[in-house]
Amino acid sequence: MEECLFCRIASGAIESEKVDERPNAMAVRDINPVAPVHVLIFPKEHIPSISEIDKQHCDLIADIFSLINDIAVSEGISQSGYRVVINCGEEAGQAIDHLHFHLLGGRFMQWPPG
Repeated sequence: MEECLFCRIASGAIESEKVDERPNAMAVRDINPVAPVHVLIFPKEHIPSISEIDKQHCDLIADIFSLINDIAVSEGISQSGYRVVINCGEEAGQAIDHLHFHLLGGRFMQWPPG
């Protein structure tokens, strides 16, 4: 998907501040962070949203959550706590039509969100 921001980042066409990378997923710093730690984790495969996930993606999703855990450790937020957010659809705040996870930490998170 040439027009997809995350596909372009994954291909190297757009520069980003890479935090980590795996064969099937990438993690980059958000350019408009809402917390001291705000990392976006996304599959390299173009998947429009969480509603497009099916059984064939089980290993990919497990790899992404493993990556999230590793980043939480490397960013120093694994012990204090962190939040993982997935927005699905425009009304939920999904601004880019490519499945992605927001890893947020480094400050106290309020509840309820949004």
